[in-house]
Amino acid sequence: MEKRLISACLLGQPVRYDGGAKTLHDATLERWRREGRLMAACPEVQAGLSTPRAPAEIQDGGGVAVLDGTARVIARDGEDVSQAFLSGAEQALAMCQQHRIRVAILTEASPSCGSRTLYDGSFTVHRVPGQGMTAALLERHGVRVFSQFELEQVERRCKRVEKRGL
Repeated sequence: MEKRLISACLLGQPVRYDGGAKTLHDATLERWRREGRLMAACPEVQAGLSTPRAPAEIQDGGGVAVLDGTARVIARDGEDVSQAFLSGAEQALAMCQQHRIRVAILTEASPSCGSRTLYDGSFTVHRVPGQGMTAALLERHGVRVFSQFELEQVERRCKRVEKRGL
C-alpha cells in the first residue's frame, strides 16, 4: 500500500505560522486516512520553528532558487529563515525516502509546501508561479508533488501505479 505525505495543516493540525490549520474536508482524503495511507508533516515545525511564528516568504525566486543559493526565505520581521526551511525540507525528504513515499500533497502558496504558486516576497498577498522549498526538494528527488486542490489527480496517479504493481 502506497503512502502519501501530506501537509499536517491539511489534516487539521494547528501548525501554520498563525497557529491555525487549513483543514481539508474531502471524502477521498478521509478514505486515505482510514486506510492508513497518510503521513503528516510540517517542514517548518519539524525544523524547530515555533507556532505561531512570523510569516515568511521567498524573496528573489522560488524554492529551487533557495536550494541553489540564489534566493532567501525571509520572515516579515526581517529574519533570514532559509536554513530552517532547508532543514524542514530535508526532513520531509528523509521521511519520504524512509517510507518509500512517491506522492506528496502539500499546501498551496506556502514557502515550504507551495507546489504551483507562492507569495512574491513582498508580504502584499500577491502570488506568483513557483514552488516552495520542500516541494522543490521533493520533486528534485523524484517525489511527485500535488496541491490540496489536486486530490483527483493524486487518486488517478496512485491507482495507475498500484495497477502496474510499481
